[in-house]
Amino acid sequence: MSTVLIVVIVLVVLVLAVAAVAIGRRAAAHRRLERQRLAERAESHRDEAETRAAKASAHSEEEREKRARAEKAAEEAERLARLAEAEKMRADQLAAESDDVSERVEREREQARAHGQKADEIEERL
Repeated sequence: MSTVLIVVIVLVVLVLAVAAVAIGRRAAAHRRLERQRLAERAESHRDEAETRAAKASAHSEEEREKRARAEKAAEEAERLARLAEAEKMRADQLAAESDDVSERVEREREQARAHGQKADEIEERL
């Protein structure tokens, strides 16, 4: 019986060894598949990263162009503001001169009325 027991033990060991090899092969195949899936995902992410980087570059160029246009617009606005301020000062000066002329006109009219009254008085005496 010990021979049968030895044969059974050897057979069990051989079956276990074959099972271990089969399990090892399956595990290796599973690891290969997992590595392949991970590599595909990594490649997909790299492609997406490149696409996003290209978009970022395009947006960066657009941002530079818009910033340059904004700076130009700001400079033009400042120039126009200075021009407007100069024109306002000129308008204020002309308004002040107009007030002075208006006062002179009123004085001249008063003097004309006064001279007209004197002329009327002199004509009455004649």
